[in-house]
Amino acid sequence: MPFLLRIADAIDRFSRLTGRWLYWLTLGMVLVGAFNAILRYTARFTGLSLSSNMYIELQWYLFSLVFLLGAAYALQTDSHVRVDVLYGRLSAKGKAWIDFIGTIIFLIPFCILMLWVSWPAVVNSWAVLEGSPDPGGLPRYPIKTAIPVAFLFLLAQAVSMLIRALAVIRGVALPEAVD
Repeated sequence: MPFLLRIADAIDRFSRLTGRWLYWLTLGMVLVGAFNAILRYTARFTGLSLSSNMYIELQWYLFSLVFLLGAAYALQTDSHVRVDVLYGRLSAKGKAWIDFIGTIIFLIPFCILMLWVSWPAVVNSWAVLEGSPDPGGLPRYPIKTAIPVAFLFLLAQAVSMLIRALAVIRGVALPEAVD
């Protein structure tokens, strides 16, 4: 079990690192959106249209990356939506059982399904080097790649959650507070 807990620690460190990197990506998304809005606004007074579909799509892509890649971080920090009418009243071992069963029955199969379903679309997008249908838009194949990457990250975090729940169930580890 100590070896598995070291694996869970490594996965958690990776998820936290990714989450902290996404804070900066969020700032970039806001700055791109503000920049594009300013360009559109100044076009009213100057008559020069400096805005581009590229800025709009870049903002969408950044949002998509934050949303997709942030899922594992949200799971690791317990920042996801949880209906905890019962969960909040359970003991640490009871919570661990709910996490263990939910991860095995729902989370891991969902991640595997999403990897299986998204992979052909990503491969096809790369095969044709799919681009935006809008003039001045960005290529689509890199952002489509983020879908299976995000579900791989989420699957890894699910494994960490499973290991930690099992450790609590077995009495090997105490539940830890996440930072």
